Amino acid sequence: MSTYFTPASFKFLKGLARHNEKAWFEAHRADYEANVRDPFVRLITDLQPALAEVSEHFRADPRGNGGSLFRIYRDARFSHDKSPYKTWQGARFFHARRRQVPAPSFYLHLQPGESFVGAGLWHPEPDTQRKVRQFIFDNPGSWKAAAHESKLRKRFDLEEEEKLVRPPRGFPADFEFIEDLKHRNWVLWRSLDDDTMTGPKLRQTVAADLAMLAPFVDYLCAALDLEF
Repeated sequence: MSTYFTPASFKFLKGLARHNEKAWFEAHRADYEANVRDPFVRLITDLQPALAEVSEHFRADPRGNGGSLFRIYRDARFSHDKSPYKTWQGARFFHARRRQVPAPSFYLHLQPGESFVGAGLWHPEPDTQRKVRQFIFDNPGSWKAAAHESKLRKRFDLEEEEKLVRPPRGFPADFEFIEDLKHRNWVLWRSLDDDTMTGPKLRQTVAADLAMLAPFVDYLCAALDLEF
């Protein structure tokens, strides 16, 4: 067993939240690299065998550019918030064809008191939303098994924040999963407390979660004509 993150990881991110400016970040860049970036890259590498067991089409890519780890730098061009840095660190385990077609992904998030693991489709384009809704409508039994299985839902929540007020056009209001058709995102997730993130069983915990989330991601891949 191996630890990755430590209290120093959270100390850095808390400090960055208080001092979100280039001068502070550059003065603490070594802390970021040693306590956040490098251990996250090591975790991504160590999760490769577990992800390969889940699906041969998903990647845990430790490369610095174009890999699984999100950049710490924010794109603030179109935001009122001009803070230059994210106050969290995240990694997506993506489908090999993600650059060719919309695809679901697995995700791990590091943030003091707000870490989580999840999987699904986040902010898909309207055409992708329509495909998923139609697939759920046409295949409700397998959707129930993939997204509402009892053990799965005891562990994971379906993201509920961004939903349509009314049923989407063309679908009957009495459909069994009409509330799921209202979603703009289809994401299952669960919180990971700070002790888990800094503990010796983090890799095993995330690996088990990836395996448990696999049928849900498999279903979304089927909806989008993607291999799993």
